[in-house]
Amino acid sequence: MESKYSLPYDGGIIMDGTPADIIHRYEKIPTSVFPTEGQGAEYVAGEIVKAINAHDSSERPFALGLTTGRTPLGVYQELVRRYKAGEVSFKNVEVFSLDEFYPIKAKELQSRSFRIHEDLVSQVDLKPENVHILDGSVPTSEITKYCADFDRKARNIDLMVIGMGEQGQIGFNEPGTYAKSVTRLVQLTYQSRKQQAGLFHGAENTPKMAITMGLNTVMSAKRIILMAWGEDKADIIHKTVEEDATRLIPASMLQNHHAIEAVVDDTAAAQLTVKKTPWVVGPCDWTPRLVRKAVVWLCEVVQKPILKLTYKDYITNSLGEMLEVVGMEYSDINIKVFNDLQHTITGWPGGKPNADDSTRPVPSTPFPKRVIIFSPHPDDDVISMGGTFIRLVEQGHDVHVAYQVSGNVAVHDDVVMQHIDSARELGYGDRVEEVKQIIASKKKGEPEPRALLELKGAIRRAEARGAVRSFGLNEDTNAHFLNLPFYETGGIKKGERTEKDIEIITELLQQVQPHQVYLAGDLADPHGTHRVCTESVLEALYRLKDKGEKWIEDCVVWLYRGAWMEWEIGMVDMAVPLSPEELIKKRHAIYRHLSQKDIVPFPGDDSREFWQRAEERTQNTARLYDLLGMAEYQAIEVFVKMKL
Repeated sequence: MESKYSLPYDGGIIMDGTPADIIHRYEKIPTSVFPTEGQGAEYVAGEIVKAINAHDSSERPFALGLTTGRTPLGVYQELVRRYKAGEVSFKNVEVFSLDEFYPIKAKELQSRSFRIHEDLVSQVDLKPENVHILDGSVPTSEITKYCADFDRKARNIDLMVIGMGEQGQIGFNEPGTYAKSVTRLVQLTYQSRKQQAGLFHGAENTPKMAITMGLNTVMSAKRIILMAWGEDKADIIHKTVEEDATRLIPASMLQNHHAIEAVVDDTAAAQLTVKKTPWVVGPCDWTPRLVRKAVVWLCEVVQKPILKLTYKDYITNSLGEMLEVVGMEYSDINIKVFNDLQHTITGWPGGKPNADDSTRPVPSTPFPKRVIIFSPHPDDDVISMGGTFIRLVEQGHDVHVAYQVSGNVAVHDDVVMQHIDSARELGYGDRVEEVKQIIASKKKGEPEPRALLELKGAIRRAEARGAVRSFGLNEDTNAHFLNLPFYETGGIKKGERTEKDIEIITELLQQVQPHQVYLAGDLADPHGTHRVCTESVLEALYRLKDKGEKWIEDCVVWLYRGAWMEWEIGMVDMAVPLSPEELIKKRHAIYRHLSQKDIVPFPGDDSREFWQRAEERTQNTARLYDLLGMAEYQAIEVFVKMKL
């Protein structure tokens, strides 16, 4: 299904008529930016198909280097589609994989070999003898020779298509890798094993070693396409593409290749100069949102609140063109942007009844409003927008929360045992030994037993019910557990969203007919759970709109953020301030999700608990508003408005 998720256009560099040398002048690797991952994947697949079809197969097969993981999924799907449409054949193509865990068997679900066969090799007409996938089961005594032989074969790659890690890793070439490195066995760093722990149900099960092509092997390819999707890659793309090459960022060493291009989506490009500060690159389309973004940026640069900015501040920081194009005095721009930002602030996220709403982000009527908060996992609602959630309930709106997936794989086995033991001690049955046996039956590399997943899902449902009950929502009538099928694979890798996922969401939307819909506005991995959940809701909304559902005309979508990231102030359409007491209420609601405290299986790079991350994020937003000259608040939750 085509992606429905895109943020409001906020202006930027004028591409038409602007020389490419100007647009790309800060880039050391030429970079193509596409609005979505899907469009970027189509471009990369198209380049692969063109290169295969242009190759003289009488001499030798076309040699294609491939990466694994989430980054190339869209490319592989598009290649399979084009193969089935008769646009390309892989009979005269040989493929080389970039890396593999060690030791691991090719049939294990977590192996790179399994994934590349599942996603591409098994679906096209590649000849078995032309498939060169690194073998993680080679005996240790033979591994050196095996790597040398593989490296020799991989020195004739026509096109290398790769992604990179969040630290700029290429394959398992970790920060500090030498430029002359070749295919070899490497020790995985703690950071890399931590990042891969989700695949293996914990760091203790994650292989300590891996086989990888070296940087020198990759650089020997005739052409390289480097891909990155999502905002979690934005910082490393900036460092790779625009900063000096360094061994600490292996991907940056590719700057020295004679035929390389980076292909990214809008969100991965967010930190590139052409996107972040387009006014220092060339002529811009000065939309009101871009003006606001530029003024907020200027305040940060000169460390002044908006109303203290001077003409000199604008002129000496590349914003002279903006003053000319907008046709306003700098002081008038100051006042306009100040007022715009001030009008985003409201203590009434559902609208204040019987009030003048001409400068408020939400209309006063109708009141009360029907609201659905879509929460990907059973705690995203209170972590990301708990204060706003509480206000909507306390202000009398008909608020519903929809937990889209069960979140069962994020419950530790010890937590299950504690709950079962508690039930025994309370006199509600004794199934301790039965559950112990279920846990003991788990097999490394395989999905968890369904009986265990059901218990974990039940724990997370009870926690979510307790959280919303703590601030007055009726957990029986207004908390909905959708258990979307795409998630229920029993493993970390999820399935593709299907019509069944859309139907479940559509049924709830038609039942409630909301005036407001709150969605997770995460811009990271396009194939991650949050993004799939959001895309599913938008697909359902657009279909209902196309069917002529009248209530859709009055429905507004508000995008919130997660525990790690926040919207830039220049993008914000609604800011909901929280008092110290409201912040504590939100914290207590997060506390109810006990399975996610202390021993979370997949905590990411930040080891703090979710309530700590959430409070720092919202308090930092309040400080930014204060520094811009707004009123001082304890914390602020912010939202971006999305028009259907």
